[in-house]
Amino acid sequence: MATSLCTHVPALFLLLLLLLLLSAPCNAGILRTCKFDAIYQLGDSISDTGNLIREHPFSPFARLPYGETFFKHATGRCSNGLLIIDFLALSAGIPFLQPYLNSNALFTRGRGVNFAVAGSTALPVETLADNGVVAPVTNSSLSRQLDWMFTHFNGICHDEDDCLEKLKTALFIVGEIGGNDYNYALFQGKSFDQVRSMMPLVIQAIKDAVTRVVGYGATRVIVPGNFPIGCFPVHLTVFRSNDSDAYDGFNCLKGLNNLSSHHNGLLKQAIKELRKELPHATILYGDYYNGYMRLLNKAKFLACCGIGGDYNMELNKMCGAAEVGVCKNPDEHISWDGVHLTQKAYQLISGWLIHGVYWKLRCGV
Repeated sequence: MATSLCTHVPALFLLLLLLLLLSAPCNAGILRTCKFDAIYQLGDSISDTGNLIREHPFSPFARLPYGETFFKHATGRCSNGLLIIDFLALSAGIPFLQPYLNSNALFTRGRGVNFAVAGSTALPVETLADNGVVAPVTNSSLSRQLDWMFTHFNGICHDEDDCLEKLKTALFIVGEIGGNDYNYALFQGKSFDQVRSMMPLVIQAIKDAVTRVVGYGATRVIVPGNFPIGCFPVHLTVFRSNDSDAYDGFNCLKGLNNLSSHHNGLLKQAIKELRKELPHATILYGDYYNGYMRLLNKAKFLACCGIGGDYNMELNKMCGAAEVGVCKNPDEHISWDGVHLTQKAYQLISGWLIHGVYWKLRCGV
């Protein structure tokens, strides 16, 4: 028995070392073993690194205190610093993704492109309008971002075969997207049932997007789900209830979280279908929901950048307004501005995300 144990010690040691690496904060550098030479991002404000501020230069995301922690100036990221996509890029050894609309950006191999736009939706604005919902921030929905991606690939690929060859070593991230479709509907007075009825359309739009990027040549795709919006200060403020039964043990609104869970359940089913339809591609679910829930025992619920109310935020005095202050230590908070998360929260979620998908990405195979 002793001989057998000694024989397996090197393998056990290697396994333990890998487990330690995967449990380290933000899994620094672990994605380097995947040898990605680019990352391509589609999505909304969770991922935007500067597209919206080029559409709307006077957006609050274009000025401090946004970006104050890491960059010391605003970049268009809807946080005090880095986003999940930034931590993924760091782990993969790839430079931070430049926004597609940055005319001065250098889009070469080994970099990737960020097509995400803050405020964007999974459904085209025309489809939302047909359902009585207005998209007030941008018209750059998921379909437009895919068109940008197609244009970009036409510029770097000689032909279809060349694209297949170049993109097989890239990581594609489709989302998080769809949250704004539901937020706009909810904030404009739609019922939970009406929002739930939109979900098949949203899921189909995401499914079509994954099919399209795989058609371009993607072989590894992460599709993140939605956050538990019932735990966000903005939703807790707008949909505040006097009914204690409306809240769970974390003081999150159960009804809103149920909506997020329903979306995520449909998305997981869509991913299962995509794996059967596109067996040559690795398509993975990114669990943002449970990543966020793990933060609830680790950090403060209140918005860091905000003023007033139970959650340090008021809709008429949002982060970036002259009289709105910033907390002393954003790392102690989950929420940056009541809508988006802090750099620290994104760092922790990105670490858990990498931990959840790394083995499935077939790195080193």
